[in-house]
Amino acid sequence: MGSLSIWHWIVVIAVVLLLFGRGKISDLMGDVAQGIKAFKKGMKDDETADKAAEPVKSIDHNSASSAPARTDVGSKAV
Repeated sequence: MGSLSIWHWIVVIAVVLLLFGRGKISDLMGDVAQGIKAFKKGMKDDETADKAAEPVKSIDHNSASSAPARTDVGSKAV
């Protein structure tokens, strides 16, 4: 009852071909392929950019200011 038989698929494919035509479907598949290629190229470019990125700089704690941090978190000024 819930599954589609081979005849259902044939009718669906025939309707799709009649609506869109063979040329439009092949153009659509070409556009999808170009999109996938562009996505892969973008991912590859991101990986090479990450490798060439500047290393993370660390903070020298000895040269930081020696002022104590505020610890009065619980008090509110009214």
